[in-house]
Amino acid sequence: MWLCYDDLTIKNEWVVKMKFIKAVGTAILGATLFCGHAYSAKIQLVTPPSANGELIVSNFATEYGSTPAPIGYVNFCARGEQECQAKNGQVERIAMNADRFDQLNQVNTYVNTKIRPISDIELYGVPDFWTYPVSSGDCEDYVLLKKRYLQGLGFSADELLITVVFDENGEGHAILTVTTDKADFILDNRRNEILTWNQTGYKFLKRQSQLDPKRWVSLQHNTPQVLVSSQGK
Repeated sequence: MWLCYDDLTIKNEWVVKMKFIKAVGTAILGATLFCGHAYSAKIQLVTPPSANGELIVSNFATEYGSTPAPIGYVNFCARGEQECQAKNGQVERIAMNADRFDQLNQVNTYVNTKIRPISDIELYGVPDFWTYPVSSGDCEDYVLLKKRYLQGLGFSADELLITVVFDENGEGHAILTVTTDKADFILDNRRNEILTWNQTGYKFLKRQSQLDPKRWVSLQHNTPQVLVSSQGK
């Protein structure tokens, strides 16, 4: 399995798989690969109304200072996972282009197709357990795997931020924020379409700091501590 290989092997094998998928007509991903023309249309940024009718005016989420990391992530890091080690520690944004957006789409849809959603209670007998999934997992597991694949493709870890939100039902949910020069784009296991953060309908709570993955920053003035994906989605 890829999860047992080093980063170089992950990168090489994932690149081979992407070429194979394209060659056979995107049998796994369906019609989700975007050429430059489709990409240009895709990232026309929209400023939708917020829940109270006011306009959200920025395509970039605002950070409000430090906040505790999710307990599931703290326990994940306590196991010595490489994901938790600080990398470049730079506050930077990806220069988005057609190729990179295409890679985001492929990774998002591939992992969404590969992994079966199931709650941590069903799978591990505990309410919140973060790990790299093999065939099943819940939302934060999808995020971890997508982040690993994207790093294998050359994306920087400090541009790929695990993010916790309240969904439309007020439940905790984990997604991946990709910080770019166009907007904060969201990879979500609940949809294959990649949206900007302010198009998702979620209430954004917190995410990893670009300076240190174990440090988290609030996306609200007051951020509650929540469990994520209690329903396995």
